[in-house]
Amino acid sequence: MWAMIVKEFRQMRRDRRTLAMMIVMPVLLLIVFGYAASFDVTSIPVRVVGVHAAEVAGRLPAPFEVTAIASAEDRSDATRALRDGVVPVVVVADADAVTVLLDGSELFTANAARAALARAGAPQVEVLFNPDLRTSAVMVPGLAGMILLFVGTVITSLGVVRERQTGTLEQLAVMPLRPRDVFLGKIAPYFLVAALDLTVVVAAGTLLFGVPFHGSLLVLALGAVLFLFVTLGTGVLISSVSQNQGQAIQLAMMTLLPQVLLSGLIFPLRSMPLGVRWIGYLLPLTYFTQISRGVMLRGAPLTTLWQPFLYLTLLGVAVVTFAMLRFRAFLAPQGARRARRRGVLALAAGSKP
Repeated sequence: MWAMIVKEFRQMRRDRRTLAMMIVMPVLLLIVFGYAASFDVTSIPVRVVGVHAAEVAGRLPAPFEVTAIASAEDRSDATRALRDGVVPVVVVADADAVTVLLDGSELFTANAARAALARAGAPQVEVLFNPDLRTSAVMVPGLAGMILLFVGTVITSLGVVRERQTGTLEQLAVMPLRPRDVFLGKIAPYFLVAALDLTVVVAAGTLLFGVPFHGSLLVLALGAVLFLFVTLGTGVLISSVSQNQGQAIQLAMMTLLPQVLLSGLIFPLRSMPLGVRWIGYLLPLTYFTQISRGVMLRGAPLTTLWQPFLYLTLLGVAVVTFAMLRFRAFLAPQGARRARRRGVLALAAGSKP
């Protein structure tokens, strides 16, 4: 028994990746759930418009933080500000009444704002884009991104590693194919499968759960294409540094967990401290969630979603470029070994009498 214990400790010490995961993962979960896992919204940006905007802005209770006061704007401008995602709350201070408009796509922020206004008691409250504040209407657009993330990262990395374990990657390396051709050929089927999954999820969400779809399908498709390039590139990148499917799953899970917890899919970004929130701004799922919720729930056009589109484009270029370079470097030794082996065999065959 002692010999087995010593053997297992030695094997654990040699498998540094698994050991790091066993140590890092609990610490990561502790930090995430200790600091980021909070449904409490302590700060709510609000825009005040109307003829009495300045007067009403000074009477707003916590947790409202006035970001802009526009006396010349009216209700139509307020609705446009909510649709464009400028702020989650707009107060319309007309001559007759004070009306508070809430963005229902920001579920936790809208609930916190409504609770604070109920304690104040004075203004009239209206919820736009998700009037019933249903959780399914907010979660389905985010789950679409989560499914694309799973297919693009986990399934793609396992598919490429499988080629490596079966030895067919060496055959691909010596074929008259450029690394770019192999790279695009590997991710194309997964791209089509992920696109089919997205179609099924969106259709099921709208038909079964009654999730509204107010925006352009073309804008959502464009965002999904950019997001898929990032996730597929990540999957190929993981496969190029993994020796087997077990290692690929470990690395894929280490990239999936932060995106699910820190992207705003479950916990609102505004409730996270700044020390953790910045990680969410580096994750592609953060921006696809903003695009999918903006298109489906608010009907936001492409012109108002330029920021998440820009960030997804930059992430896609960086990840795909790095993945192609790493994949090319990964294929080169495979082809060299295959060519060297064929040369040795040819030399041995030629030396026979």
